[in-house]
Amino acid sequence: MSTRRIIPEVDDVDTLCCFLRLPQVISMCLAFSLVASMGNERGAVGNWCLAIWCLCFTVTVFISMYECFYYDRILPFFWYKLPITYACYATLFCLLTSIMYPIFYVQYLPYGPSRDRAIAASAFSCIACVLYAIDVAYTWKHYKFKNIPCYVHTLPGLLKILESAVACHLRLHQQHLPVPAPAGPEVTVLSFLLYVSAMVLWPLYQFDEKLGGQPHWYTDTSCIDELTDYGCVWDQRLAVAILTAINLLMYVADLVYWTRQVL
Repeated sequence: MSTRRIIPEVDDVDTLCCFLRLPQVISMCLAFSLVASMGNERGAVGNWCLAIWCLCFTVTVFISMYECFYYDRILPFFWYKLPITYACYATLFCLLTSIMYPIFYVQYLPYGPSRDRAIAASAFSCIACVLYAIDVAYTWKHYKFKNIPCYVHTLPGLLKILESAVACHLRLHQQHLPVPAPAGPEVTVLSFLLYVSAMVLWPLYQFDEKLGGQPHWYTDTSCIDELTDYGCVWDQRLAVAILTAINLLMYVADLVYWTRQVL
């Protein structure tokens, strides 16, 4: 059954979403093309951002083509959940890459064509983030979800998206931190405990000089000498601490929600 037959307001929403698809695709295409043209100078952070932008470009093209060729004929009842879920993830990923790429890599590039390309790629990532956010906000505001239940439109659904998105970015900066996939209340409790332990142990061993850490930015040679493949390592460690704290807060909110549901 087509969602058009279920919800009259869907046409206006689809018109705007389809209108946003083209600038989304163009922004992502330009972002990853600019970074790809840097060759070996893009670094590990650049490679990771490149993969994110390529993924967003590919999925947006797929959704656009599917809607253009099959929407009126064989659109499944559950199809709508995929675009809105993807738009939420794309918004978060583009936001995080737009922040982290300039802070942890671009600022350390020497002035020249590569730096200009990296700055332009960051700008297009910001534009794509805004476009995906408009897609999500407009859909939530004008689309009626009563007849089509959508998990993304609930508080637990939003928390799961935020938790998993931040966890993916933690993977970029540190492979050894616990980043469990969010699931039900039992896993939320386990995740909360793991993040609490990480929030305590990570700063101690990374920033406490007595335990072999580096308490100051200027003590890390990767931050003041020639640009390394991973940029400033101290900044990367600080990013891990910040992202861990953010995800811990989200797991606390998730745990509180499930506790209230049980009680």
